[in-house]
Amino acid sequence: MLTPAIHLKEKLARDERVMGIMATDVLSPVLVEVAKQAGIDYIVVDREHGAFSDETVAEFCRVGRLANVAVLVRTISCEASVVRRTIDLGPCGILLPNVESTEQLDLVADTIQMPPEGSRRPGGPGNYWMANFHRESWRENLEQHFIVVPQIESRAGVEKSAALAGHPIVTALGVGPYDLSADLGCCWHPENEEFQNALRQIRAAADTVDKKVWIGTDVDKYASEGYTFLWCGTFASVLTGALAQVVAGSNVEEGGSPPPA
Repeated sequence: MLTPAIHLKEKLARDERVMGIMATDVLSPVLVEVAKQAGIDYIVVDREHGAFSDETVAEFCRVGRLANVAVLVRTISCEASVVRRTIDLGPCGILLPNVESTEQLDLVADTIQMPPEGSRRPGGPGNYWMANFHRESWRENLEQHFIVVPQIESRAGVEKSAALAGHPIVTALGVGPYDLSADLGCCWHPENEEFQNALRQIRAAADTVDKKVWIGTDVDKYASEGYTFLWCGTFASVLTGALAQVVAGSNVEEGGSPPPA
């Protein structure tokens, strides 16, 4: 059973803050333990931009399962073979980049669900979630708990946000803020009014069907605005920021001034 996914969804349903982090530049099973100790709820393995092997991702998903930390994988596309292969590696869910139509989500649903509803052909480490391989077990222990977050990263995606939010396979709408700002012509000016209007439209679409919006990395800002499905950056960026603070503090103690942020 996808126990980490169940716990994540339950926390979202209670309107509790859910905090995640992304692994784009580094991926080691020890990061699961580090994240859990820090109170992180979930980790996104970034295969859209990260250079990680199937073996590395499968092992990371396995450790996450054993540690009860939800591991999601961001795929490089919504193409059926990509999604099918990703699910076989054993994550709790997927982030889908640049989704602009419900037809894309229909194909993903077909890939997740076993026949007769879909065309999934399960195998690999993803089978380790299962106590047995009956059709009912796939539905009850995997399919109904699997997390799907389509990222809206374009003007076309914003325009379709209501339909995307209403799709039955969608757990939450995701925002790809940088790419969205680029497509809107305001890269990177997150306070731009057109960008802010796009965020409001996405959030309204999610609110209408009682779903959340996945958003980051300025968690203090977004938390103050009522968002609860948050991510705080990548392991590399968070580590860089923490080290910079240590260095700045050391300089102050020595009588110097901290470096500019």
